[in-house]
Amino acid sequence: MSHRIRHTPKAEIESRLERLKPLVEKASLDGAFFHYKIDYFYLSGTMQDAFLYVRPEGEPILFVRRELGRAQRESPLEEIVPIKTFRDIKPFLGPLKRVGMQLDVVPYAMAMKFREILGDVTLVDVSPLTQQLRKYKSPFEISILERAAAISNQVYDAVPDFLREGLREIELGGMLENFAKSLGHEGLLRVRSLNYEAYTWHILSGRTGSIVSQSDSPMGGLGLSPAFPVGASMKKMKRGEPILVDFGISYHGYHVDQTRMYAIGHMPEPFVKAYNVCRDIQYRVLDKALEGMRTADLFMYSKQLAEDAGFGENYLGYGLHKVNFLGHGIGLELAELPFIARTHDYPLEAGMTFAIEPKMVFPNMGACGIENTVLLEPGGYRILTNRDEQITIV
Repeated sequence: MSHRIRHTPKAEIESRLERLKPLVEKASLDGAFFHYKIDYFYLSGTMQDAFLYVRPEGEPILFVRRELGRAQRESPLEEIVPIKTFRDIKPFLGPLKRVGMQLDVVPYAMAMKFREILGDVTLVDVSPLTQQLRKYKSPFEISILERAAAISNQVYDAVPDFLREGLREIELGGMLENFAKSLGHEGLLRVRSLNYEAYTWHILSGRTGSIVSQSDSPMGGLGLSPAFPVGASMKKMKRGEPILVDFGISYHGYHVDQTRMYAIGHMPEPFVKAYNVCRDIQYRVLDKALEGMRTADLFMYSKQLAEDAGFGENYLGYGLHKVNFLGHGIGLELAELPFIARTHDYPLEAGMTFAIEPKMVFPNMGACGIENTVLLEPGGYRILTNRDEQITIV
C-alpha cells in the first residue's frame, strides 16, 4: 500500500467555512476563535501551532506562531498571519462585543488572557458549532476513512502471523503497531477529553478482558502499572481463551475503529455463543437505524436483544461497570457525534460515520465482541471495516 501526503482541497475548506459562518452569525457573534487543533485543522487544513479567527463576514484569519512556512503550504486560506504573542492579533480584529471560544477545551488562563486582550467582551462556547458540522462526512473525508479502514483490515489479517502461545499481550500489540505504522498508521488517537490516555489498541486475553479501568468502556484491561492502568499487560496468552483485539487506526488525522476475536487452538463455547449474539445485535441495530429509530431507542433496543438472548447481565459490562453507549461517532476524533447512547436522542442520518461495538464481559473469565466503523448512506449503510467477522483460530 503506497503512502502519499494529502492536503485538504481548497474547495473542501471553503465549503466547511461557508457552513460555519451562518452558525456564527446566528449565535450573534462578532467572531469566533478556534484554538483546538482538531477543529482549526478541519477549518484550515493545517495543524501547525496556530489558531483561527472566523467572522460572519469577511475572510477568516489564521494566526500562526509556528511554523509559518508549513502552514502556508498546507492551508489554502488567503489570510495567514505570523504572530509572536496573542497581543499581536489586536490590530486585525476591530470592535468586538460577543466572541466565540472553545470553552470546553481552552484552558481558563488562556480564555482570561484573551479577554484581557480583547477588552470587555462576552465569551460564548462555540465548540458545539464545529461538532455539529463534523458529524457529516464529505466524499473527501470518506475517501480517507476508506484508506484507514483498508489499513485496519490488513492489520487484523496479520494477527495470525504474530499470535502464538506464551506471547505477552503487550508484545503482540507492539508487533501490530509496528506493522500498522509501516502502512501509514499515525499511531495516535485523539479524544476530546481531559486526562484520557490509551494505546491505539487493546489486546485483552482471558481474564484481563474482564478487568475494568479508568476508561469509559465495558472493559479496560490490566495495563502495565498504576501509572498506566489500561490496555495490554505483561500477561502471557494461552490456548483456549478468548483474545480480543481492538485496534484503532489513524490516517491523515481520521480514525476508524474495529474489534475482532481470536483464540489459540479453540474458543470456549460460551464465548462463541456470546460473540454470535453480538454480531446479531450489530446488524439488527443497523437495520433499525435505517428505519429512523432514534439513537436512545437504538441503545435500549440493543439491551433488549441481549436480554432476550440470555446475556443481559454481560452486555456492555457487568454489575456496576456497565456502560451506557453502544456506538460513537468517529472521524477526526475517536469519539464524536453521533452517539448511540442512553442520553442521546436523535436519528442517525446519511453522511454520518460511527463505530458500533456490542460487547460481552464475563467476570474473571474474559470478554468478547465485535466493532465496526460504519458509514450511513442514503437508503443503506456500508461497513468500512469490512473484514471477515468470523472468530479466527490460530
